[in-house]
Amino acid sequence: MQNTVALSTAEVEYVSAAEATAQAIWLRFVLDDFGEMQPDATPLFCDNMSAISMVKNPVFHQKTRHINRMYRFIREALQEGVIDMRFYRSEEQLADIFTKALPKDRFNYLRLKLGVKPVSSLGEAVES
Repeated sequence: MQNTVALSTAEVEYVSAAEATAQAIWLRFVLDDFGEMQPDATPLFCDNMSAISMVKNPVFHQKTRHINRMYRFIREALQEGVIDMRFYRSEEQLADIFTKALPKDRFNYLRLKLGVKPVSSLGEAVES
């Protein structure tokens, strides 16, 4: 849940990326406790170039001063090599199947990418 009001899509993506960074840091900590050190940065995919710019360039964004300071730690995580922000095309966002109303073609494409088979392809194994 986001505790701040975003004024643009980029800010929404930025806050979401900050939340994902917090989860990545926690998971890295848990894995380290189990003796599974993660030497490489955790990739964090984002389909919004403005949000990626806000993370990577602290000087560029005076109009985002109102974003809660608690979300600014994402920049430190990037600089310390804990995460690696990467652009990911909107067309490839698998999460869209869970968060948006989609045309049938797009829904079927994402379902296939997730490895979910349509009921019709299961034959007699599943009663429809």
